[in-house]
Amino acid sequence: MAEQLAFDLPARPALGRDDFFVSPANRTAVSWIESWVDWPGGKLLLAGPKSAGKTHLVHVWAGLCDAQVVEADRLNRLDINAAVQSCPRIAVENIDRIAGDAACEQALFHLHNLALADGGRLLMTCTLRAPRFDLPDLQSRVSASPAVQLEAPDDALLSAVMVKLFADRQINVPASVITYLATRMERSFDRAAALVRAIDAAALARKRPITRALAAEVLDKLSDGGA
Repeated sequence: MAEQLAFDLPARPALGRDDFFVSPANRTAVSWIESWVDWPGGKLLLAGPKSAGKTHLVHVWAGLCDAQVVEADRLNRLDINAAVQSCPRIAVENIDRIAGDAACEQALFHLHNLALADGGRLLMTCTLRAPRFDLPDLQSRVSASPAVQLEAPDDALLSAVMVKLFADRQINVPASVITYLATRMERSFDRAAALVRAIDAAALARKRPITRALAAEVLDKLSDGGA
């Protein structure tokens, strides 16, 4: 029987889809999300590298307070007044992507003022902790927002996520395989998902169990830019 893994990591639902695992890499950010009622000024900037779990945590927050979620580059097509009237708790993802887009910058500025004037809450995400905008009024408001950094996943978090990804495929993987992968792979959830898919496909194609040797082969292939 394959060795079982046990992680002392509390899990939190993300809109009924996946479990959100808490580890040292994201514990501070999770604490801020859970204390959304007490955010200074009613807003928060959640920063972190690509694939560190920002979107996942946004949906955890949306589930906690029944908020709506919108991509920043769609703000210029959104009826801001109607959106805020519908629900003044709004998450805007990837605000750094609209830098230099006058229409979207103006829309975010309007959304910021309108939502907070009505006692709402505004959660913004970005890759950079200090994004830069052309609109001075927007820049000043974003810069004045309390900010928290979501770190890249650590070994414990990556391990827990991979165990779940394999379990979703009804696969029980030896602990040695998980440990081997977690300490050598690119530190992102996207890479974890791609790795699990590739290992599962390789095992099925060869009609072989998942071993550390097979996992190492697939990891090397992905690291070299393979499918």
